[in-house]
Amino acid sequence: MALLNILCYPDPRLHKVAKPVTEFDEKLRALVADMLETMYESQGVGLAATQIDVHQRLVVMDTSEERNQPVVLINPEITWASEERIKGEEGCLSVPGIYDGVERAVSVKVKAADEHGQVRELEAEGLMAVCVQHELDHLMGKVFVEYLSPLKRNRIKTKMLKAQKDSA
Repeated sequence: MALLNILCYPDPRLHKVAKPVTEFDEKLRALVADMLETMYESQGVGLAATQIDVHQRLVVMDTSEERNQPVVLINPEITWASEERIKGEEGCLSVPGIYDGVERAVSVKVKAADEHGQVRELEAEGLMAVCVQHELDHLMGKVFVEYLSPLKRNRIKTKMLKAQKDSA
């Protein structure tokens, strides 16, 4: 297993739309393992393949307290979202240190395959529902800061570019 490099906003590669996964092979399972290791090591609850510059419809997440219940979603589609919405603080491994309020559906149903190609439906609510919606946005080339006002977004972009310049 290997730790993967996570792209940082405003990297333009974060805006690429991911393509469906077509091969469920050892290479895919190795990628899933590496993504999980990277997510856990980075203290994240979710990671989309887009964030590591792999533009396939693949998400890993673990919203459990013990951090021992990994979920793999391949070619995920939200099949239902509650009308009830909640605004909560979100952060992102691609936008380190930035948290802001984003409104999301309280609960969702998702249809997705696992790393072996087995399709199932998952019902999620609370943090898991937020995580699913956040990560699926990444697969569509959208970063959570795009829900914020243009002023906030520009401030974050400036801060991120400065931090990247300072660490170079």
